[in-house]
Amino acid sequence: MQEFLISAKPDLAQARQEWLSALSGERRLSAQTVESYERDTRQFLQFMTGHCGGPPGISDISGLRPADLRSFLASRRNAGAGPRTLARGLAGVRSLLRFLEKSGMASAAGASAMRAPRQPKSLPKPLTVADARRVVSESEQLAEEPWIAARNAAVLTLLYGLGLRISEALGLKGGDFCGNETALRITGKGNKTRIAPVLPVAQEAVAEYRRLCPYHLAADQSLFRGAKGGPLNPAIVQREMARLRSALNLPDTATPHALRHSFATHLLGRGGDLRMIQELLGHASLSTTQIYTGVDTARLLDIYASAHPRA
Repeated sequence: MQEFLISAKPDLAQARQEWLSALSGERRLSAQTVESYERDTRQFLQFMTGHCGGPPGISDISGLRPADLRSFLASRRNAGAGPRTLARGLAGVRSLLRFLEKSGMASAAGASAMRAPRQPKSLPKPLTVADARRVVSESEQLAEEPWIAARNAAVLTLLYGLGLRISEALGLKGGDFCGNETALRITGKGNKTRIAPVLPVAQEAVAEYRRLCPYHLAADQSLFRGAKGGPLNPAIVQREMARLRSALNLPDTATPHALRHSFATHLLGRGGDLRMIQELLGHASLSTTQIYTGVDTARLLDIYASAHPRA
């Protein structure tokens, strides 16, 4: 990591460096996260230099109050930092203080009492109905091997047609999906199960994949296989979706998970009941599903703005 000049007394500078080393070594945080925490705490120490009238030491931050942290966040906000940057900055300071607290050098109580800035809700970005149909079509798949093209189409059809997470689709066993089933038991987050109705188009896509797959799909083994016969890796699906994005001129937001968003948004747009969509998605709380009402409203306003003669 590149070293920067920081405004701190030697005891705090040394402790902070040990904390950063622990983040990347013991906690194995990504290099990007460690760099962000380094930058955020460097800015915090710069603020504390002005706040304390000189470079701070451990004794100067050992009993930080929420008011001190609110002043720091206010200074960052005035410098143009957004809610996510502010929340990450607070998280970095908390982590540093907790590191010092374990050695008996500081208290993290003030930082722990602080609430992170409220984050703006970002709406899911579904595909259009036409684009979703193109993505799941076997004829649009780019794999040269027919069975792999059929596999990709089947996986993507399950994401869009049943609203599955990619982990749920790839977690299916050979015995989970066979014959002319009209419903499928899905194991989702927290090992919670739900029943997903299976559309004929999904039945046909999986049947075609099973017909072409060169490997024996045992009832207790993975339904979807990689090129060498092992369980299909989610990264392969992500990569194939990226290729489709490029070939079909779709936005960067067209990801496998966007097909799940598309499932919910398109159902809601066609009059689907919110509680029913909650059950189909496996959401524990209705509030999680309600975000799709914002997507539908936003799309309606876009159509209004572009089509209404007085808009």
